[in-house]
Amino acid sequence: MQFTSAVVEQAVEALSGFPGIGKRSALRMVMHLLKRPEAEVANLADAVLKLKTELHLCKVCGNVSDSNVCNVCSNPSRDASVVCVVEDFNDQMSIESTSQYHGTYHILGGLISPMDGIGPEELNIQSLTERVAAGTIKELIMAFSATVEGDTTTYYLARKFRDLPVKISCISRGIAIGGEIAYADELTLGRSIVNRTEYKM
Repeated sequence: MQFTSAVVEQAVEALSGFPGIGKRSALRMVMHLLKRPEAEVANLADAVLKLKTELHLCKVCGNVSDSNVCNVCSNPSRDASVVCVVEDFNDQMSIESTSQYHGTYHILGGLISPMDGIGPEELNIQSLTERVAAGTIKELIMAFSATVEGDTTTYYLARKFRDLPVKISCISRGIAIGGEIAYADELTLGRSIVNRTEYKM
């Protein structure tokens, strides 16, 4: 792809770094931005920059938040004795959109994947251990995608907490094997949460 402008080329290179965005799609986005008012493009740039400068990770669950404690953890109407453990905040948002779950969350920041060099120490497991050790959690719901990595992470956590007085349950497999939680429809995902089953080792 030949460019007559180094500025356009730089913008295309930056946008094509997004997942699923190739050079041609990035070029269409650049052409669209060139036609928009400067203030609109400045607002977009400011919004993207704030993702890195103004977002926090909730000190309780690890979710992205505008403050030190997210609006789920600070909501007194949520059941803090039930914690839904998810891979990332994208999955948390998917579950929230079902309106079927009223507990709290814990975001691991990934799944155990030895093939990719990701072990338990790379994930947000220590803070989950501390939350469980505090004795206020009655149930942990493992809400991972139905993949080898999801099953491995569930097995690891179930073993880790098996001697503690906490129930370990899994979302029901209304989600297809190999399917991603973030792409499941709200009805299927909602039923999976409501019809969760206790994890048996």
